[in-house]
Amino acid sequence: MMKITQLSQLDLTANYSYADYLTWQFADAVELIKGKIQLMSPAPNVKHQRLSWQLSGTLFNYFSHKSCSAFSAPFDVRLYDRKKSLLANKDITTVVQPDICVICDSSKLDEQGCNGAPDWIIEILSKGNSKKEVNTKHALYAESGVKEYWLVYPYEEVIQQFVLQGDETAYQLINSYADDDRAISFVFPDLVIDLATLFKDS
Repeated sequence: MMKITQLSQLDLTANYSYADYLTWQFADAVELIKGKIQLMSPAPNVKHQRLSWQLSGTLFNYFSHKSCSAFSAPFDVRLYDRKKSLLANKDITTVVQPDICVICDSSKLDEQGCNGAPDWIIEILSKGNSKKEVNTKHALYAESGVKEYWLVYPYEEVIQQFVLQGDETAYQLINSYADDDRAISFVFPDLVIDLATLFKDS
């Protein structure tokens, strides 16, 4: 098998699996969305990284003595329809790298990352994020069963909170936080994030 060391060696119109993804040895950051290669945005800017650091620190402290674990990108999350049981690498066609995710089921964690839906995903939008990207991931996260999904808008200083309830297959927007609001996790209701503090230095 030919060693893949350059993105240019791949056919961007072809379908690939997570098994293929594991063999690639190039520096470009990519995700797989239903088999298609998606180039990730260039390195996040300072505003994005400050917010990621703040949120990661808050979640690290909160989960440090709990059974759930929080991770920040780069961290591979393999997704598939929640109605399906555990899939082999060759059958997984979606691999994403959320900015932050929380996993409470330790059986989903392995040496490569997370195999299955995290309980909570936080994405911090960059100026390079397109509406298509946002909508695609919104649908993917709901389909795979991510219970809570936050979209953080750094420039508007807003957080949108989406939740899957019961057997729903689409997210409900349950809150939009701004100004000096305190954002409260749905899945972890005693975890509170003060927006004035979060966006203070961003």
